[in-house]
Amino acid sequence: MEYEGRICRSPMERAAFMLPISVGCSYNACKFCTLFKHLRYRELPMEAIEAELERVKKVGGNPSRVFLGDGNAFGVNTEKLLQILKRIRESFPAFQGANMDATVTNIRQKSDEELKSLKEAGIDQLYLGIETGLDDVLTFMKKDHSLQEAYEAILRLHKAGMDYAAHMMTGVAGKGRGIENAEAIAAFFNRTHPRKIVNFSLFVSTRAPLWQDVESGLFEPADELENLLEERRLIELLDLSDVSYDGLHDGIEVRIRGTLPQDREKMLSKLDQTIEAYRAKAPVYALTGKEQQACDPHRTQKTE
Repeated sequence: MEYEGRICRSPMERAAFMLPISVGCSYNACKFCTLFKHLRYRELPMEAIEAELERVKKVGGNPSRVFLGDGNAFGVNTEKLLQILKRIRESFPAFQGANMDATVTNIRQKSDEELKSLKEAGIDQLYLGIETGLDDVLTFMKKDHSLQEAYEAILRLHKAGMDYAAHMMTGVAGKGRGIENAEAIAAFFNRTHPRKIVNFSLFVSTRAPLWQDVESGLFEPADELENLLEERRLIELLDLSDVSYDGLHDGIEVRIRGTLPQDREKMLSKLDQTIEAYRAKAPVYALTGKEQQACDPHRTQKTE
């Protein structure tokens, strides 16, 4: 299948077979995002999805894990998702489960019975763009949810037997609010227990709606030193067990990753060394259009 747009998924899904079932993002209004602005959202026809499954099967493919794309594939109606999962099971005997991106609204639009049936059909985990623990920042960035709505959606996921993984962004609250955001989102995670946390530290593209707020003075970006201090405070406060963390920065060549709580001290030590190095440097701001790096950090980021 010819993939339309940029391939964007969590680096933690790199071993999974990626099967597009939609194009773009049905919400597509977040101020900081440019990934799907050039695409018209639409669901792919079953014929195309089945043809891709058959192609992979014919060349000997038999993946155990499948990642369903695109930007919020969980928005596809439940009947079609169940049909897709049935075809995946028929095509790949080794299939064990599927993950995908979702918005809080996608979850809210499905009944408890639908969530349970999707779990039983093989959906194990949803990646949610939580981004921040501050309600005013969610509103400013035009996210599709409030914190309370996110709490309620995740509780319903857990009751259905699904896990969730969190996307977040240090720097999303702007200059001077890094520690405040770290403490707020740590409290959110400690309450909702994500299985994975992926931190794509905020970068501002000149093509993103947020850029207009930067130019007008409505939003002042934090520099990467503040983002590192925010990340340090977050990791210090997370009270979670067996949770994978991956922290990526677009403006500097540093990556913090490990499993909490066992790798906490190692991660904090690396952050401390990096923070001290950047205290002696001129401020660095991630104000470029490096969307490709944020989507696929393995192509350009140093890993350790």
